Amino acid sequence: MQDGRIVELVAAGSSPTTPDVKTFDAGEHVVLPGLINTHHHFYQTLTRAVPAALDRELFPWLQALYPLWARLTPEALDLAMTLAMAELMLSGCTTTTDHHYVFPAGLEDGIDIEVVAAKRLGLRVLLTRGSMNLSQRDGGLPPDSVVQDEDTILADSERLVARYHQAGEGAMVQIALAPCSPFSVTTSLMRATSDLARRLDVRMHTHLAESEDENRYCLEIYKCRPLDYLEDCGWLNDRVWLAHGIHFDGSEIKRLGRAGTSVAHCACSNQTLASGTCQVCAMEDAGVGIGLGVDGSASNDSSNLMQEVRAAFLVQRGRYGVGKVSHLDALRWATKGSAACVGRKDIGEIAVGAMADLALFKLDELRFSGSGDPLAALVLCGAHRADRVMVGGHWIVENGQIPGLDLAGLIHQHSAAARKLQAGKG
Repeated sequence: MQDGRIVELVAAGSSPTTPDVKTFDAGEHVVLPGLINTHHHFYQTLTRAVPAALDRELFPWLQALYPLWARLTPEALDLAMTLAMAELMLSGCTTTTDHHYVFPAGLEDGIDIEVVAAKRLGLRVLLTRGSMNLSQRDGGLPPDSVVQDEDTILADSERLVARYHQAGEGAMVQIALAPCSPFSVTTSLMRATSDLARRLDVRMHTHLAESEDENRYCLEIYKCRPLDYLEDCGWLNDRVWLAHGIHFDGSEIKRLGRAGTSVAHCACSNQTLASGTCQVCAMEDAGVGIGLGVDGSASNDSSNLMQEVRAAFLVQRGRYGVGKVSHLDALRWATKGSAACVGRKDIGEIAVGAMADLALFKLDELRFSGSGDPLAALVLCGAHRADRVMVGGHWIVENGQIPGLDLAGLIHQHSAAARKLQAGKG
C-alpha cells in the first residue's frame, strides 16, 4: 500500500512486486475490509440499561431518557464519544457515523468535541450535525432545554461543514446534516436542511419509519405517511440514508429504490425496542442500498459492530430463509453496503485503489474451535473482538489493544460520569 491506499493484491505463494514494502504476517488472521457503522448516538453510552427506560417501546423510551440527556456536559460527552469509538474500533470498525442531535446549554460545540476525539483515535468518521427544534411545548417529544431554533441550527451546520468537511476520496472527517425525526423537527427545518445540504454538497440523514407510533404521528399531524412527508420536504433522493426503515410498504420500498435512498439496518436496537424488522431483502431487490448500524448504546446497549453483523444475519435469515440470506450477505452489508450508505466508493472492499482499511480477526478462542470456513466462523461463531485494525495504512488496534489509550482509566472515568448523569447531577 502507498499513501493509505491498496496498490497491489498478492496471490497466495507470491511476493509483492511493489518495492520497499514492510510486511506483516497475517497467516493466523481472517482479513476483512474494515467494517463501516452507518448509525450511532455516541452520547448514549452514558445511559445503558437505565432502569426507567427498560421494557419500553420507542416513544416512552425516549421520554424516559431525554431528561437525562439534557444534563450532558462537554466533559461527559468527550468520555462517551471516546468510549463509543474505542468499542467500535475493537470490533473491527474503521469508519463510523454518529448522529448527535442533543444540544443543551453549554454543549453547543458537541460536534467539535467529536472531531477532536476521532482524530485522537485515528478513526475515519462521518459526523452528522443533528438537530431538534420541536419541543414538548410545540407538540414534540424532547424537553425545551435540548432543542435549538432553526437559524442557530442552520448557521452551525454551515460552520461545521466549512471547518471540518473533507470532500473526495481518502477523507478522514466528513460532515452530514441530520434532523432527528419527523416528530422532533419542524417542516421548515426539514426543507431548509435539504436546501443547505444540496448547496454545500453534503449527505443527509434522519430516522424514518422506525415505529408504528411514528406512522400514527405523521398521519395525525401531516395527514400522510412518513415517506410521503419525507418526499414533500425534498428528502427522497440519493443524497439521503435513513436509519431503521422498518415500516415501509411494498410501493414505498420501490420508491426508495428509484430515488437511490439507502437504509441503515439496526437489528439489535430494533429487537430491543420491539420496533419490528427491516425488510432488507425486499429493499435490496428494489435497488435500495443497505448498510448496518449499531444505533445508540441506550437501545442496543452495545457499540460492537461485529456482533451487529451476526444479529443482522440471524434476524434476516429468520425472516427470509436459508436460500436468501448467507453470512456473506451480512458481511457485505457491513462493508460495501455501508460504504454506499455514506456515499463512499473508496472504502468497504479490499481492492486496488481502495483505502487500506482492514480488520483482522484471530480464530483462537473457544468459540471458534472446530470451525471450518473462516468467514462463516466469524459470523456464525460470534466474533466480537478484532486483533488488529488498520485505517489508511496505519494500525489503530494492535494485539487487541488501542495504542496509547488507557482503557481501564477510560472505563473508570466514563462509569463515574454515567453515574453522575443518571443521579441527576449532570
